[in-house]
Amino acid sequence: MFNDRKIAFVGAGVMGEAMIAGLLRQGSAGVESLVAAEPRPERIEELRKQYGIAVTPDNAAAADNADVVVLSVKPQSLNKALASLKGHIHPHALVLSIVAGAPIGKIANGLNHQAIVRSMPNTPAQIGEGITVWTAALSVSEEQREMAQEILRALGEQVYVDEENFLDMATALSGTGPAYVFLFMEALVDAGVHLGFQRGVAEKLVAHTMRGSVDYYFSKQNSVHLATLRNQVTSPSGTTAAALYYLEKAGFRTALSRAIWAAYERSQELGRGAATHKPDNSD
Repeated sequence: MFNDRKIAFVGAGVMGEAMIAGLLRQGSAGVESLVAAEPRPERIEELRKQYGIAVTPDNAAAADNADVVVLSVKPQSLNKALASLKGHIHPHALVLSIVAGAPIGKIANGLNHQAIVRSMPNTPAQIGEGITVWTAALSVSEEQREMAQEILRALGEQVYVDEENFLDMATALSGTGPAYVFLFMEALVDAGVHLGFQRGVAEKLVAHTMRGSVDYYFSKQNSVHLATLRNQVTSPSGTTAAALYYLEKAGFRTALSRAIWAAYERSQELGRGAATHKPDNSD
């Protein structure tokens, strides 16, 4: 799709690099179609050696005449990036943002450009196993939507939503989700060590249990409810029943639900430009 088009990445950190690698891996774009803007000389050289693409420290130079401009900077660097790009986005270009908490309106105003796609990937995208939720401004054409889909497929699965407020929900659920999974795994490993396993053994048991459980879920997807899968492991008065009873009594579901809600509210705050953390003082 992009062999005769130019894709400019403004910011080529972890997620930007994942998109570059994915596009090249799946054959959607060649090295001659990609250019990245990065401020650090050592990073510029690293990207050139690794992927053979053009890299520049100048955001505007990267974006000039690009068909797609991917905003993949850190949220705290967005205002500076928008200022450097204003007036340098081609009128018919698509701007695709993966910047967390940055609304379409903010990007459109900062660039004086209306064709914006906003997306929320997650960290498994680094190995092409992520899931990205995205939406598009009304001025984004059907062809530009197809281009956005093709780029986001480089990160893994993608889900389109009609309303932008779902992006804050996705941030809290799937964007932040890997952190919940890793914390749960860490807690299981620590529990295994407490039982008496060596840490390496506990980590192997937990990692394979997690991977195997998820793979088993995908093998049964759309045919078996999660509760049914859980019940298959839970014998009456057995060890699993005892463990699940304690988790429910300790408020496991409620704690997780409230944590995700807190992440959702924080994503909304960031979108409004709030900079302060508001602790939860409720019971």
